[in-house]
Amino acid sequence: MPALGRTIESRNLVSYGGLLRVESGLFSHNSDASIMTDYQFITREQRGHVAIVRLNRAEACNALNFEIMSEIEHVALAFRDDQQTRVVVFAGAGRHFSAGADLKEFGKHTEESIAARRQRLRMGERVMRAWLGVDQITVCAWNGGAIGGGGCLALATDFRIGAEDCYLYYPEIDLGLNLMWQSLPRTVRMLGETRALRLVIGGERANADTLLGWDVLEKIVPVDRLIDSACEFAEIYASKSPIAAQMIKRSVNAIGGSLDQAIMHMDADQHIMVASTSDHSTAVDAYSNKRTGEFVGN
Repeated sequence: MPALGRTIESRNLVSYGGLLRVESGLFSHNSDASIMTDYQFITREQRGHVAIVRLNRAEACNALNFEIMSEIEHVALAFRDDQQTRVVVFAGAGRHFSAGADLKEFGKHTEESIAARRQRLRMGERVMRAWLGVDQITVCAWNGGAIGGGGCLALATDFRIGAEDCYLYYPEIDLGLNLMWQSLPRTVRMLGETRALRLVIGGERANADTLLGWDVLEKIVPVDRLIDSACEFAEIYASKSPIAAQMIKRSVNAIGGSLDQAIMHMDADQHIMVASTSDHSTAVDAYSNKRTGEFVGN
């Protein structure tokens, strides 16, 4: 990111032209500041007008704990003040794009009050809103699994280049949970109603060939060519007039997602409700022990 002012370094944070502070482990800044930070769980690389943001928690299959989600939100918001970048390539280090929500992390907070749980659960909603709101064109370089919340992130990009081993899988139904992060409307728009039901309720796994046939992927490439292929694709859009491109993207997203907030504004509350059922406990036990659960609707 280009420097816009005097560099201030403090506690591993670097601020350009604005104020930076830390509150409860989350970054915040004034609306006019352009900020770059040394992240713990993501990396950022610049190739001319193309930025590459990688989830960098490969040892955990890029599972989404609260720290990495905070960093994803932060880097997405930082692109608001970035006039150099025209396209952002979003990728995952290691074998998988992302294994989705870190169940171990979420399991630590079951004793919190409902108010605290509700606030914490809405972190995914914030991440999705920030990523969908990136002005620049976004391209997902999709390797391995995009599972649960990882699938939500992959589908939140404008285009997707898939490696030969990529797949989409929503395990929420097998854990007795709903799909959160206000992602269901976009999933239905991209896949169609029947295919969305097959994945979100049926728990099917869609491989690269299936995703290409469903027009979810622009192309399939060898794993070792994924980043270069995604960047080559990104350069096509980086060569276009950035103001016009960003205005068109904003309008397309507004048309497609105009009712998303109205429809899905309560999905975190739905999660709290279904997570309190005995069927959820049965589903978690069955999923963990690789057996079929018997559900009673309670």
